[in-house]
Amino acid sequence: MLRQSKSPLLSLPGAVPAEGPDEGVAAHYGDLFREQRALAGGAGFVDLSHRDVLTVTGSDRLSWLHLLVTQHVSELPAGQATEALILSPHGHIEHALYLVDDGETTWMHVEPGTREALIAYLESMKFFYRVEVADRTDDIAVVHLPAGSIAETPEGVVARETSHGREVFLPRADLPAFAAAHGPAAGILAYEALRVEAHRPRLGLETDHRTIPHELGLIGVAVHLQKGCYRGQETVARVHNLGKPPRRLVFLHLDGSEVTLPAHGAPVRLASDGPEGRQLGFVTTSARHYEQGPIALALVKRNVPVDAALLVGEGTAAAQEVVVEP
Repeated sequence: MLRQSKSPLLSLPGAVPAEGPDEGVAAHYGDLFREQRALAGGAGFVDLSHRDVLTVTGSDRLSWLHLLVTQHVSELPAGQATEALILSPHGHIEHALYLVDDGETTWMHVEPGTREALIAYLESMKFFYRVEVADRTDDIAVVHLPAGSIAETPEGVVARETSHGREVFLPRADLPAFAAAHGPAAGILAYEALRVEAHRPRLGLETDHRTIPHELGLIGVAVHLQKGCYRGQETVARVHNLGKPPRRLVFLHLDGSEVTLPAHGAPVRLASDGPEGRQLGFVTTSARHYEQGPIALALVKRNVPVDAALLVGEGTAAAQEVVVEP
């Protein structure tokens, strides 16, 4: 798996390195809740320079991508942000792409360490199309500006404008100057806490080898139901028209008296069954929120009652909110 080198912003005062999939950037800069409050108020930025960056150029780029991804992108207007998935032949999520086209080039950022497999797949599908795929991770870094930020995008730089903020494709050499001009810096833990609060799933955390888009509420977000054929479409259409997904994403309010957060993969059970009861799901991401306290996302079996009290891990009480309807 390819890894990007450490961000130069790890030299900022108070920076504590992140671990796991976010290795290479700061987990926080000394005050997690202050950093969350700043982002929620539209101030500061988040260093996402560990994410992989790809571009696609050529006159066929949008029509070609349209054949491969779950989103309708053949007529994507310049500057309009969108999300798309690449599925397996059986409809399981393999890649999540966060896209914008500038009129000449399609830019995307994807999960750290996934670009090698993604590029290999895209290259295998080029055939006679006039497209070129490039790995831009070494020279382009992604920086997140929160919703409400009054910071200006540097001239000549591409950005994705979304409801939760702006993602700037910044020349990597400009990271230190950008940080000096647009601070305070917030770490990835603050960004992740707000992501969990917003119920936004993330590849590799909210997904496993058998996740289908319906389980995460991605139909209509990253999956367009009225477009032509793409790999995995049969599963998407069948589940949408004839059935229900086997699991569903839920948001959890966790017992605030616990010292540690449940880890990714911690089992979820019915509280009435106790800590030895049958596992009905697992925690995907947990976080400490500056207002709501400990929170989490989890994947549970579809038939778990929406009003059922749950137990997480070794016995942490959890109340659920519906994200995906059963």
